[in-house]
Amino acid sequence: MTTLKTKLQDDLTAAIKARDELRSSTLRLTITAIQKEEVAGTEARELSDGEVEKIIAREAKKRREAAEAFDKGGRAEQAAREKAEGEVLADYLPKQLTDAELENIVAEAVAEAVGSGAEGPRAMGAVMKIVNPKVAGRAEGGRVAATVKKLLAG
Repeated sequence: MTTLKTKLQDDLTAAIKARDELRSSTLRLTITAIQKEEVAGTEARELSDGEVEKIIAREAKKRREAAEAFDKGGRAEQAAREKAEGEVLADYLPKQLTDAELENIVAEAVAEAVGSGAEGPRAMGAVMKIVNPKVAGRAEGGRVAATVKKLLAG
């Protein structure tokens, strides 16, 4: 079993013993998503820590989107619950890059892409290919794309 999955299950046990309903239900749903992914396809397999991390990130993103939807719908109590679940999941993800850190990485990638002949807004693909491996898991794709567009526009 992967170390991240083991940590999730150990934390679930601790949350159940501590009667922490929010944490235990969030971890249960996340572990279920991981197990579902493990048995998807033609044969069952063990997921790596990187794959487990991607599932946790996907679950956290679902919580953020649900919180926004509840906020727009005027359901503050459900929005607060979704945000709290997202914060529980954030503990298991790598620290997110600040805007300044992200801008520095993108600026270096833009300079590298321009140096290899890509120019203007059409260089977006080339810059994203350089940036994505550097920020994997530490910045959301939409945020990265927006920063790339901003720096390519001038």
